[in-house]
Amino acid sequence: MKKNEDGKRKGSLKSNQERKMKEYTAIIKKDGEWWIGWIEEIPGVNCQERTKEELIETLRITLKEALEFNRQEARNAIGSGYEEHIIAI
Repeated sequence: MKKNEDGKRKGSLKSNQERKMKEYTAIIKKDGEWWIGWIEEIPGVNCQERTKEELIETLRITLKEALEFNRQEARNAIGSGYEEHIIAI
């Protein structure tokens, strides 16, 4: 993998911005006075709010935080000298 003058990768890997624009599925429903929902693809990302709009926004924020936490946890666990590979399914 080639690197630019800043030491960052360039070439075939997508930029962080491109990778961040993935789509996820929110499963939501009204349950009494509350709207409840989960992100189907990421275990543990679930929320509840009084309105559907608030729920969708809270799910978006919680998903973003969970992905960033998981990313940092993986990088902390592996240490230095690692390679990144994009895996598409």
